[in-house]
Amino acid sequence: MTALWRPAAPSVRSRSINAENPTGAPGAAAATASDLGPGRKGTAYLPIGPGETLTLAEIEGPGVIRHLWFTVPDRTDAGPYVLRDLVLRMYWDGSELPAVEVPLGDFFCNGFAERALVTSDQVVVAPTGGMNAYFQMPFRSGARITLTSEHGGPIPHVFYQVDYTVGDDVGDDAMYFHAQWRRSNGTTALGEDHVILDDVEGPGRYLGTFVALASLHRFWWGEGEVKFYLDDDTDLPTQCSTGLEDYAGGAWAFQDELRTTPEPEVLTFSAPYCGYPQYLRRDPTGAAPFVHDAPPMHGLYRWHVPDPILFRDRLRVTVQQIGTWDHGLFERSDDVATVAYWYQSAPTRPFPDLPPAAQRSPR
Repeated sequence: MTALWRPAAPSVRSRSINAENPTGAPGAAAATASDLGPGRKGTAYLPIGPGETLTLAEIEGPGVIRHLWFTVPDRTDAGPYVLRDLVLRMYWDGSELPAVEVPLGDFFCNGFAERALVTSDQVVVAPTGGMNAYFQMPFRSGARITLTSEHGGPIPHVFYQVDYTVGDDVGDDAMYFHAQWRRSNGTTALGEDHVILDDVEGPGRYLGTFVALASLHRFWWGEGEVKFYLDDDTDLPTQCSTGLEDYAGGAWAFQDELRTTPEPEVLTFSAPYCGYPQYLRRDPTGAAPFVHDAPPMHGLYRWHVPDPILFRDRLRVTVQQIGTWDHGLFERSDDVATVAYWYQSAPTRPFPDLPPAAQRSPR
């Protein structure tokens, strides 16, 4: 990382795109008017209707996107699942294929269309619903970012900001940022692994994982190993974790003590490169006076920044669905939704079809 106290190259310039400056043009921000007068917070957000797509940014390169910020309502009169109903997509250098295609909340490590505070190196979700990402995303000729609504009604407020630089010496060896969402909602056979990522051809670097898991079986859910099949791997991977909670930096079931009596307290946490920020036992989406029971829901992340996962030719990432109880390990089939984040040099291949909103719903 370039020392912050060194001057940038003369060609590099800072830019920001939001509703107050939709093109990021220099000297063009805060130009709209409100009741307070010209240049006084006139257009802080954009609305989006059902089926509509907002083009949030179109940037000519070379450049690097350095920070994203969003906030949206997490529910409307049309329903509670705004964070899963909005889809974030990103395209690099004129490609028609998205390199990023993820429900908005999951991209920012907020699973189940619910809020959770996250304090990490790559993603920060601050009170109340300020979603930040610090992934560096280089591009050579251009970048395009869109947001599509599959929500059942209008969403009146989409606040966003894209902070980036232009004129960077990106170079021919720069790799493109990617992110992809997948879900196995109790659909895998016992003994079948959930696929986090597949069909990636390198070279590249795997950057991190977000997992949103709703426990559909009794007992402990987190014994499955995350497996990284690198390059020529076939039946067995080159790298794997010793369990899902271990992969996220925890141990012994994310609780204050390994005991049965009294019932242990579940402890969430966020750290720079790993965390378990989300734990839900009640479904908060029902309208009062109804309170709905729900299976335990768990959100966890891991960033491979100081401990890179490097691949030369290809990459496949999976997680086993294994639990344990007093009598040993057993196979499970839970509701597992994941986001894979990675860089690759080769052109983006078509992603699996993103399920429609009704199939992304955390029901």
